[in-house]
Amino acid sequence: MATAAPRPWLLAHYMPWFESKGVSGKWGWHWTMGRVDAPRALAANYHPVIGPYDSGDPAVLEWHLKLMQTAGIDGIVVDWYGLEDYRDYPVNHRHADLAVSTAARLGMRVAVCYEDQTLAHLPAADRAPAARRALDWLGTHWFRLPGYLRISDHPVLLSFGHDGLSDSEWSAVLAAVSTPVTYLSEHRRRPAAAGAFDWPVPREGRARQSRFATESARWPVSFAVAYPRFADYYAQAGVHASWGEIPDQGGGTLTETLSAALASRAAAVQIATWNDWGEGTQIEPSREQGLRDLEIVQHARRARDPAFPYGPADLARLLAARPVPR
Repeated sequence: MATAAPRPWLLAHYMPWFESKGVSGKWGWHWTMGRVDAPRALAANYHPVIGPYDSGDPAVLEWHLKLMQTAGIDGIVVDWYGLEDYRDYPVNHRHADLAVSTAARLGMRVAVCYEDQTLAHLPAADRAPAARRALDWLGTHWFRLPGYLRISDHPVLLSFGHDGLSDSEWSAVLAAVSTPVTYLSEHRRRPAAAGAFDWPVPREGRARQSRFATESARWPVSFAVAYPRFADYYAQAGVHASWGEIPDQGGGTLTETLSAALASRAAAVQIATWNDWGEGTQIEPSREQGLRDLEIVQHARRARDPAFPYGPADLARLLAARPVPR
């Protein structure tokens, strides 16, 4: 009798970068883009159902994670800006640390996506040493957590973008770190990577997902992507031109991309994203869609895992008990 293929991990890409006046003393850039007067207005085309919040608010974070668990999401990929004392990177690090420890406490899986662009402000000679320090810090702290996601007995590390380190620099850094990792680069497989992870590209739309599925079939490891839409606020805020749009299709985009990702040979499916409000890719409950996107994810999980114990009523109970952000 044929054995069913193992279910891929279902992960949500989590942004820990939000700041509110009640917690951090100011409304951070990711709510305002430096131009919008939060909380009266937000730099976003959609709006969180609980209102703007601080990623360092434990009540909000725990609510987010319990919603994920109830929707059938196994864990989070934390967007991490490293250890440099630059812009809001220290705030991002503190919030990411809270997200990682809380997810581990709740029994969820955790992985890190290191933003390659965060090294670009450094002199060229300092970038690889900074990356190595960051990875060694991860090895000492987060990689050792029981819930940290491991593949081939090594902790998983993703890197977003290609603006900080060259391929040869990444190879040198990974060869020198104290803890070996299963490394995945964005879109294309760097020479030092076990594979790559996919991400929505508005100018390519669904064709990008199909191309990644073909390319990744040759790699030892890949993370497929699912997403609900792409509707950024950059042009409206005057930051830069929009990256483009991927339409929501009344939930059809999430349904289709999630189905295709789950049907692939990927080790994990990363939902992009839980809460990138500035790019409009969030599945976190919004005033506009409510619980719709989480119900789509939950339905897909139940279809693959009949023993999964939660249904739409459980999501509705969590929504009714939502926290009041500070």
